[in-house]
Parts: sequence; C-alpha cells; structure tokens
Amino acid sequence: MPSIGLGSLRITLVREDIYWWDAGVMFGVVPKTLWGRKVTADERNLMPMGFNCYVIETGDRTILLDTGCGDKMDPVRRERMKLPLAATPLPEILAGAGIDPARIDIVVNSHLHWDHCGWNTIRGKGALRAAFPQAAYYTRRGEWEHAHRRHPRDSVAYIDANYDPLVESGQMHLIDEDAEVAPGIWLRLAAGHTRDMMVITAESAGETFCFLTDLVPTAAHLPPTWVTAFDLYPLQSVDSKSHWLTQAARGGWLCAFGHDPDIAFARIDHRDGRFEAETVAAAAGP
Repeated sequence: MPSIGLGSLRITLVREDIYWWDAGVMFGVVPKTLWGRKVTADERNLMPMGFNCYVIETGDRTILLDTGCGDKMDPVRRERMKLPLAATPLPEILAGAGIDPARIDIVVNSHLHWDHCGWNTIRGKGALRAAFPQAAYYTRRGEWEHAHRRHPRDSVAYIDANYDPLVESGQMHLIDEDAEVAPGIWLRLAAGHTRDMMVITAESAGETFCFLTDLVPTAAHLPPTWVTAFDLYPLQSVDSKSHWLTQAARGGWLCAFGHDPDIAFARIDHRDGRFEAETVAAAAGP
C-alpha cells in the first residue's frame, strides 16, 4: 500500500479492491470519443476503479477516510463488478498493510453511498457490529437525512446497515457544518455529487493533503465539466470542482481520488485553462 509523509503526517492508501463499473455512467454526458482517450473499457463498457480509502496518522490520532464496499453486496452484484464472492474485511486489509485496525480512532465518511461506508459495520452471527469499535465516526447530518428520504433517483446507493446502527449507538456523529475533527484535519462541504458530500483536508507544516473523494473520482475526471451521471447536482459539481482544484493547484496540495485504480497521490497542475494530475511517487507503507 503506497504511503507518503506530509509534514508530521503519514498518509497511506488502503485500497479494498479493484472493481469494474459502467464507464458511460461514470462520464455522464461526455461522449466516449472523448473519455475513451483516457480510459480503456472492456467489452461490456466497464472500466476498472478502486475502492480507495486513506489512513492519516498524526502521531496522536489514526484517521480512516471512507471504508469502501463492505460485506453487504449480494453475490450477483459482486460478480457483476468482477469482485471475489467473499469480501475481505477492511480491518484485515489494514492489518496486512501494517496498520493496526484497533488504532483507528476516527472514521470519516465523505458521504454515505455504499461504496464509501461499506466497512463501517461488519455482519456476524446475525448482528451488525462496528468494524472499528474504538472510533468516532463522522458524516454530514444532511447526507444521513437524504439517505432516509428514499428518493427514487438514488435510493439504491444507500444501505442503512452501514450507518444506522452507529447513529443509534451514538458512535456516529452527524455534523451540520465544516468541522475540524483533529488538529489540522478538516471536513469541508463540496456539494454536487450529493448535496452534503465533503472533501477532507489535512494540514501540517505548511503542506496540505486533500482527499477529493467523488468530487473527482479518478484523474480522468479532472475537467470540471466531466461529472458522473450519479451527480445529483451537476452544476454544483462543476463549481465545486473548479473551486477545490484551483485551491489545490495554487497551494501545491497533495491530492487523492476516490476511485482511481492506479494513482495513489498527485499534485494538480493548472495550465492553459486545464487541470492535470502529476503523479507523486510514494513508498510502500507504512
């Protein structure tokens, strides 16, 4: 798992798995003649994507950003995504990467779509339990409320078993505004994909890391107008992408994407009116 130092922080990509998803949906109104120059799809028009989670170690805190797919997908859906029928629990993946899952004391869900909070909980013996029992979980209250609206447009994206048990137990904190959950670790609204999705920034020694999550799911989605068909508010997505990518380019931020299958870390370059990703080399970590 690639890892990199940023000031006093250690940041590690922990990728649950690679899955395959419809490329047309991922690029919305952008024609294949354009996105096909950046992404190679298979015979079913599926493109490879990663369930990308990140761990930020501050020395005092160990913070997990998003928790991937989880164990609640039926075999048919897993087969459709070219995933193994048996899911490996994220705590085991973390342990395999050299990160003790018992050290995770903060879990952030950028939003509550199934592919970003699936390992919040684990099924076992007919009951659900927190995958990270020592952690305080965070997401936006508006995101949780929207999940329960069961709107026909996106109800399939939400699985209550991933978050309701944690809300009921008080382990998940529902926030109403931008929040600093640990020194230098900020959760900030970046509406578009959903009304209440957040990007996460981490600041140390004058440097900044930004997890762009589904605001920019892969490096191929850097053009602000290249938004997915899943985005509920595409015009807001364009504005949010323009804002955060401009900030990242100006500040020389280290950035990460929610689903890129190849790039762990990148810096954003803005030249000739275009945003481009410059891959940053990382060491095997932690």
